[in-house]
Amino acid sequence: MANTFSQLYVHAVFAVKGRENRINTKFKDELYKYICGIVNHNHQKVYAINGMPDHIHILISMKPNCMLSDLMRDIKAGSSKWINEKKYIMGKFQWQEGFGAFSVSQSQVDKVIAYIDNQEKHHQKLSFKDEYKGLLQSYKIEFDEKYVFDYDE
Repeated sequence: MANTFSQLYVHAVFAVKGRENRINTKFKDELYKYICGIVNHNHQKVYAINGMPDHIHILISMKPNCMLSDLMRDIKAGSSKWINEKKYIMGKFQWQEGFGAFSVSQSQVDKVIAYIDNQEKHHQKLSFKDEYKGLLQSYKIEFDEKYVFDYDE
């Protein structure tokens, strides 16, 4: 798109189906590189990616012609297929349906990158469920808690 100038950042969060701890430290770095490849293939850019055994955070800069839902579909479908083909886990790997997506202003990019980079430290104090609900609340996103996670506690 000639003469189109934009600066769009999205902090996306998505979880393993059933919020199971299936992302093993033995392959997580390779998984993150694979996801970055999917994003790059879609002509977008990853600024940060990290997570825990049950979920991933990713900060992406996006062009206005990219549909976020299509990009997330490609990330989740491609990475789950890759994990299953590599047989990194016993059984079938799947991501939970849906994702969280939060717009980020340029002034907050470094803060969000630090937040993503420090996931392990952050989750010593806070569960993913509380973190995710906190993100939804801080962005003033209305939600029904029964639809936030696909498992019963």
